[in-house]
Parts: sequence; C-alpha cells; structure tokens
Amino acid sequence: MNENELMYAMALTRIPTIGCKWATMLYEAAETATALYENRKEIKSIIPDATEKICELLAEFPIYVEQVKPELEFMHHYSIKGLVWGDEDYPIRLRECPDAPLVLFQKGNANLNRQRIISVVGTRRCTEYGRDLCRTFLRDLSTLDSDILVVSGLAYGIDAQAHEQALQNHMDTVGVLAHGLDRIYPQSNRGLASRMVECGALLTEYFSGTDPDAFNFVQRNRIVAGISDCCIVVESQEKGGSLITADLAQGYHRDVFAFPGRTIDRASQGCNNLIANHVAVLISGAEDFMKQMRWTVSRPKVIERELFVELNEEEQLIVNVLKETDGLPINIIAVRANLSVSKVTSLLLKLEIKGLIKTLVGGTYKLLG
Repeated sequence: MNENELMYAMALTRIPTIGCKWATMLYEAAETATALYENRKEIKSIIPDATEKICELLAEFPIYVEQVKPELEFMHHYSIKGLVWGDEDYPIRLRECPDAPLVLFQKGNANLNRQRIISVVGTRRCTEYGRDLCRTFLRDLSTLDSDILVVSGLAYGIDAQAHEQALQNHMDTVGVLAHGLDRIYPQSNRGLASRMVECGALLTEYFSGTDPDAFNFVQRNRIVAGISDCCIVVESQEKGGSLITADLAQGYHRDVFAFPGRTIDRASQGCNNLIANHVAVLISGAEDFMKQMRWTVSRPKVIERELFVELNEEEQLIVNVLKETDGLPINIIAVRANLSVSKVTSLLLKLEIKGLIKTLVGGTYKLLG
C-alpha cells in the first residue's frame, strides 16, 4: 500500500483520547488517512459532524506523524507488513466488528482472508486431556481440510498446543500478540513463533516497545474472535481469557464450540458452563465440527483405522481389556489392566474423545466397532 497512507493511519492511532473506535470511524468518514491529514486544519470540510475536540486533536496530527517514523523503519528492517482497515489484505471478517483496530502489523505471509479460519483457545494451565484434545482434533481436521487457517493467542497451554499441532499437521497458523513484534511473550514460545512466521504469521495491533500488560490480552482477544469464522474452546476453567474470547465471538455473531469435560474437572468447568448456558455448541471431534459448520470435506477422510495405529501402550491395554466384553465398570477395568482408577478414568476419556468407546447406562464402558 501507499507508504504515506500507512504512516498517516499509524499516526492517527497515536493521537491521545481518539482511541481505536474513533480512529476507525474518522478513517471511514474521510475514506483515507491521507485525507484526514491533508484536511486537518479544515476537518469539517470532509467531516461536517466532527466535534470541536476532534478538530483540536487532528490539528496536532504532524506531531504524531513524526513519532511513527521510527516504527516504519523498524517495520522495514524486520519485514513487517502494515495492514490498514481499508486495505484488501486487511481481514474482512475483522472489518465487520465495530471495535476493529485501524492498523494491524503482520510478520509472515498467512492469508488472513482464507476461505476457512478457526480460532482455537483454552486455558494456560491445560491438562493432558486438553493437550490430547488439541492433538487429535487438529490432526483429524487436517485430514478433512488442511487448508483451514488456525488462529490462537500464542500463550501457554492450549494456545501453544493449537499452534504446534497445526504446524505438525501442515496447517498454517496465526498467533495474535498482546504486545509489539519486537518480542515474544512468553519467551518459551520463541522457537514456536519463528516456525509460525514460516508457515503462518504473527499479528498485533501494538507498536514495538509495547509491554504485554494484562489489559492488552483482553484487547487481543477481540482480534482472535473477530478474525475467524468460529471460536473453539478446548479446555477452560470457570474464569479465564478463553471465555472472554468466546463471549466476544458470540457478540460478533460467530459460531462458538466447546469440548465437554467431566463435571469434577476444574479445567473443563468453563467449557461445561458455555455448553450449559447455550453459548457454545458441544462438539466431540473434527468430523462433528465440520458437520456443525456445514463445511464440505475437501480431502478424503482417512481417520477410522489410523486411530488404532496411534494408541499408546496404556490406551491399547484398555482397548484389549474391553475387547471381549459388552461393558465393564471403571473399577473392574482398573483391576484387569493393573492400573489405578484415576489413570483409567483419564485413559477412558481420551478413548471416548477418539470415538473408540462409549459410556453405557450405569457407568460402564464399551468398545465400539
């Protein structure tokens, strides 16, 4: 895009008290940031309804243009692309949201207007169950359509798992940051972020030097929610950022989905509440999700037999115990497998998610197929 237009749009976002929403509204009214800058002394000629306060603020436009020039140099040096609200490369879905940022900064070449985009979010303190859900869901989803773009927040836990599993299954993935592109937070995700730039992108509305403050994460969540067709909550406690993202997604009229967990599991309480309160639709796996979205499968389905190949030793042990019965309670399975009840409970949940077993009336478990 035109370098001056990007510079003026960036400067507009830096003018104090105008804020994100007003900046975008002024941009829409004037049609370009350049028009705002060039008519700053007579702003009412292009925006008749502009208040005196807005006129006063825009009169100081040149000050902030000078302030953003070092940021433009930083962007050139690190191959960072600026996306302004009116650009064809700006995320179309996000543009529909009333609080969309005027400017985004992108490192990487992911197409943010891919035909199908999903957000996958969840708790930072994920369990083995949550990690396994992410692994299985994205693996199976890639066999149905590997061209889906996976978006998350590059945080600890489910976010990092979603990005990692997307990469492992040859799916592009985008991390939305709560700070500038001069750093990665948490630092433990730096290696992951580097790989994402090669097969996806890092995205933020924040200038370099911006710290990862708590409020920024809440702001970041609206981009995660708005840029996608739907939001999938994998695992969440009763309170957390992923629930904020789900609420934002619902407010933007996006589909919201959640994986259920046991009622006694704190890490799944948020997901269970989303389902119970009709904020999210319960899903059990990739095929179920595709049906709920009414998305056609673009690649042949090759899931069923692969599930058996990828069982670990303990999961296979449980399958072997159930092979010769029409249903067993957990305590009997534990005795026959020589495992603790808590371990068997975890394994049964994994096998149920994979579609290999089902729970019968009375709390017994049966092998399917």
